[in-house]
Amino acid sequence: MTTETDNKARARQFLADLSAGNVDGALAAYAKNGCVETMGSTLISGVSEYPELPGAIASIMEVFPKGITFTVRGMVAEGEKVAVEASSEGEHVSGQTYSNDYHFLFEFDKGKLVKLTEYMDTEQVTDVLCRGQRPPYPLD
Repeated sequence: MTTETDNKARARQFLADLSAGNVDGALAAYAKNGCVETMGSTLISGVSEYPELPGAIASIMEVFPKGITFTVRGMVAEGEKVAVEASSEGEHVSGQTYSNDYHFLFEFDKGKLVKLTEYMDTEQVTDVLCRGQRPPYPLD
Protein backbone atom coordinates (compact mmCIF):
# COMPACT_ATOMS: atom_id res chain seq x y z
CA MET A 1 0.00 0.00 0.00
CA THR A 2 1.04 3.59 -0.52
CA THR A 3 1.04 6.43 1.99
CA GLU A 4 -1.92 7.94 0.16
CA THR A 5 -3.91 4.69 0.22
CA ASP A 6 -3.14 4.13 3.90
CA ASN A 7 -4.10 7.69 4.82
CA LYS A 8 -7.35 7.50 2.84
CA ALA A 9 -8.21 4.35 4.80
CA ARG A 10 -7.39 6.18 8.06
CA ALA A 11 -9.64 9.11 7.14
CA ARG A 12 -12.45 6.76 6.16
CA GLN A 13 -12.05 4.84 9.45
CA PHE A 14 -12.13 8.08 11.46
CA LEU A 15 -15.48 9.06 9.92
CA ALA A 16 -16.77 5.50 10.38
CA ASP A 17 -15.81 5.70 14.07
CA LEU A 18 -17.72 8.97 14.44
CA SER A 19 -20.72 7.43 12.67
CA ALA A 20 -20.58 4.45 15.04
CA GLY A 21 -20.29 6.67 18.13
CA ASN A 22 -16.83 5.22 18.80
CA VAL A 23 -15.24 8.11 20.71
CA ASP A 24 -12.17 6.05 21.68
CA GLY A 25 -11.58 4.98 18.08
CA ALA A 26 -11.83 8.54 16.79
CA LEU A 27 -9.50 9.81 19.53
CA ALA A 28 -6.98 7.02 18.84
CA ALA A 29 -6.54 8.39 15.30
CA TYR A 30 -4.88 11.55 16.68
CA ALA A 31 -1.24 12.17 17.49
CA LYS A 32 -0.65 13.55 21.00
CA ASN A 33 0.01 16.95 19.42
CA GLY A 34 -3.03 16.72 17.14
CA CYS A 35 -5.84 19.22 16.81
CA VAL A 36 -9.05 19.95 14.97
CA GLU A 37 -9.96 23.33 13.50
CA THR A 38 -13.59 24.07 12.80
CA MET A 39 -13.80 26.91 10.33
CA GLY A 40 -16.27 29.77 10.31
CA SER A 41 -17.61 32.23 12.86
CA THR A 42 -19.99 30.04 14.81
CA LEU A 43 -20.15 29.29 18.52
CA ILE A 44 -18.32 26.01 17.85
CA SER A 45 -15.68 27.41 15.48
CA GLY A 46 -12.04 27.46 16.49
CA VAL A 47 -9.17 25.12 17.31
CA SER A 48 -9.37 22.26 19.81
CA GLU A 49 -5.99 20.90 20.91
CA TYR A 50 -5.44 17.25 21.83
CA PRO A 51 -6.29 17.61 25.56
CA GLU A 52 -9.70 19.04 24.58
CA LEU A 53 -10.49 16.37 21.98
CA PRO A 54 -12.04 13.69 24.26
CA GLY A 55 -14.64 16.20 25.45
CA ALA A 56 -15.17 17.68 21.99
CA ILE A 57 -15.73 14.29 20.36
CA ALA A 58 -17.94 13.07 23.23
CA SER A 59 -20.06 16.24 22.95
CA ILE A 60 -20.84 15.34 19.33
CA MET A 61 -22.29 12.06 20.53
CA GLU A 62 -24.25 13.79 23.32
CA VAL A 63 -26.07 16.15 20.96
CA PHE A 64 -26.88 13.25 18.59
CA PRO A 65 -28.18 10.57 20.97
CA LYS A 66 -29.41 8.44 18.04
CA GLY A 67 -26.09 8.98 16.25
CA ILE A 68 -24.88 10.98 13.31
CA THR A 69 -23.90 9.33 10.05
CA PHE A 70 -21.08 10.61 7.88
CA THR A 71 -21.09 9.59 4.22
CA VAL A 72 -17.92 9.97 2.18
CA ARG A 73 -18.66 11.23 -1.32
CA GLY A 74 -15.09 11.56 -2.55
CA MET A 75 -11.45 11.56 -1.50
CA VAL A 76 -8.18 12.83 -2.91
CA ALA A 77 -4.83 12.15 -1.27
CA GLU A 78 -1.34 13.48 -1.79
CA GLY A 79 1.44 12.54 0.56
CA GLU A 80 0.32 13.04 4.14
CA LYS A 81 -2.86 14.99 3.26
CA VAL A 82 -6.30 13.63 2.46
CA ALA A 83 -9.14 15.84 1.23
CA VAL A 84 -12.59 14.40 1.88
CA GLU A 85 -15.94 15.54 0.56
CA ALA A 86 -18.65 14.22 2.87
CA SER A 87 -22.14 14.74 4.19
CA SER A 88 -23.79 14.03 7.51
CA GLU A 89 -27.23 13.41 8.86
CA GLY A 90 -28.53 12.91 12.35
CA GLU A 91 -31.28 13.87 14.75
CA HIS A 92 -30.17 16.62 17.13
CA VAL A 93 -31.34 16.52 20.78
CA SER A 94 -33.73 19.34 19.86
CA GLY A 95 -35.56 16.94 17.53
CA GLN A 96 -34.35 18.80 14.43
CA THR A 97 -32.71 16.93 11.60
CA TYR A 98 -29.13 18.05 11.11
CA SER A 99 -27.85 17.57 7.59
CA ASN A 100 -24.63 19.17 6.43
CA ASP A 101 -22.02 19.02 3.68
CA TYR A 102 -18.31 19.10 4.46
CA HIS A 103 -14.83 19.37 3.17
CA PHE A 104 -12.40 17.79 5.62
CA LEU A 105 -8.66 18.14 5.26
CA PHE A 106 -6.85 15.40 7.18
CA GLU A 107 -3.14 15.90 7.79
CA PHE A 108 -1.21 12.86 8.99
CA ASP A 109 2.31 12.29 10.27
CA LYS A 110 3.55 8.71 10.49
CA GLY A 111 0.00 7.39 10.46
CA LYS A 112 -1.39 9.69 13.14
CA LEU A 113 -3.75 12.61 12.60
CA VAL A 114 -1.98 15.86 13.43
CA LYS A 115 -4.62 18.25 12.11
CA LEU A 116 -8.18 17.94 10.91
CA THR A 117 -9.63 21.05 9.30
CA GLU A 118 -13.40 21.06 8.92
CA TYR A 119 -15.28 23.27 6.46
CA MET A 120 -19.07 23.08 6.40
CA ASP A 121 -22.29 25.04 5.93
CA THR A 122 -22.04 27.32 8.95
CA GLU A 123 -25.70 28.33 8.70
CA GLN A 124 -26.69 24.71 9.43
CA VAL A 125 -24.34 24.77 12.42
CA THR A 126 -25.85 28.02 13.70
CA ASP A 127 -29.47 27.02 13.05
CA VAL A 128 -29.37 23.54 14.56
CA LEU A 129 -26.28 23.01 16.72
CA CYS A 130 -26.17 26.54 18.15
CA ARG A 131 -29.98 27.01 18.24
CA GLY A 132 -29.75 30.19 16.18
CA GLN A 133 -27.24 31.87 18.48
CA ARG A 134 -24.28 33.68 17.00
CA PRO A 135 -21.12 34.89 18.65
CA PRO A 136 -21.21 38.52 19.76
CA TYR A 137 -19.60 40.87 17.30
CA PRO A 138 -17.84 44.02 18.47
CA LEU A 139 -19.73 47.20 17.74
CA ASP A 140 -17.89 49.95 15.90
